[in-house]
Amino acid sequence: MKRRIQGKFIVALAIALPVAIALIASPYSYAQSSGTKTNTANTLKVSPVRTDTEIQPGESKGVPVTVTNLTGGAISIVPITNDFVAGDDRGTPALILDADKYAPSHSLKRFMGPLPNFTIPAKQSKTINVVITVPITAQAGGYFGAIRFAPSDPDGGGQVNLSASVASLILLTVPGDTIEKLDLKNFDIQQKGANGNFFNTPTDLQTSFSFENQGNLQIGPFGILSVKQGDKVVYQTTFNDQTPRDVILPDSTRRWEVPLEDIGTFGHYDVVATFTYGTKNQTIEVTKSFWVIPTWLIITAIATVVGLLLLTALIIFLVVRSRKRRHMPRNTRRR
Repeated sequence: MKRRIQGKFIVALAIALPVAIALIASPYSYAQSSGTKTNTANTLKVSPVRTDTEIQPGESKGVPVTVTNLTGGAISIVPITNDFVAGDDRGTPALILDADKYAPSHSLKRFMGPLPNFTIPAKQSKTINVVITVPITAQAGGYFGAIRFAPSDPDGGGQVNLSASVASLILLTVPGDTIEKLDLKNFDIQQKGANGNFFNTPTDLQTSFSFENQGNLQIGPFGILSVKQGDKVVYQTTFNDQTPRDVILPDSTRRWEVPLEDIGTFGHYDVVATFTYGTKNQTIEVTKSFWVIPTWLIITAIATVVGLLLLTALIIFLVVRSRKRRHMPRNTRRR
């Protein structure tokens, strides 16, 4: 009697115009298309790019801003005040460019005094004092605006060349009954932008997390992120510890990515993060685990399991056949 056994094993704002201002950034300029065919890169420079200041209700204060003419000729300058709001979750502000419009809340433009036009000689600088007057009735919290400086062409009827304008951000705090509250919206481990808990290699790993500011004051969280394997710390880095810190505007969310380094090719890891924010040093703690398992190890494990299953099936088959043969009549065993 012949028998056969067969088995099968199936084994991811634009903003209305190209404004490239980061809330916390190195020196920058930004451009707006105005129909003027002028390539005027590096025409002006502004310093500082950001000012954090505090003014009591009912008081005034000047914020100095220096504008430098980088060209070989005199430039007539038109100052322009704007409010801004959070444009995306990367911290890029969206300027409210309409001269007759203000931010729906936290408007600093309403507090900023008018500024006259001025001229800067070639290769020279001029410091402008931006006067901010806070009404006695102003509510405590944060107020945000920008002062832009745009060249004008005196011979062309005073046409303003917005494409060469530069801006300085001003973040005002009005002290009083302020609310400082952050909510950690997510904390993920990523490889090349994709979330996960199991990775084949330790390259291009990072944490991705975002905070929502539920208060009425701009907040700059900071902290320490540690990667542990068991009780051993294999990597540690700080987050947002520069001066000034990146901030989250009220009623907005901001996202960060922090690279993870010195991760081994195999093992279980825990990312432990402690974030601190606010004047009272409130803290948020979070832990996230992940595995690094190389592809060759996965293939070896699968092959081992398949081999064991095949071996088990073969043993079972041999045992069953042996038992059946023992119970067969002697005169039929050799058929």
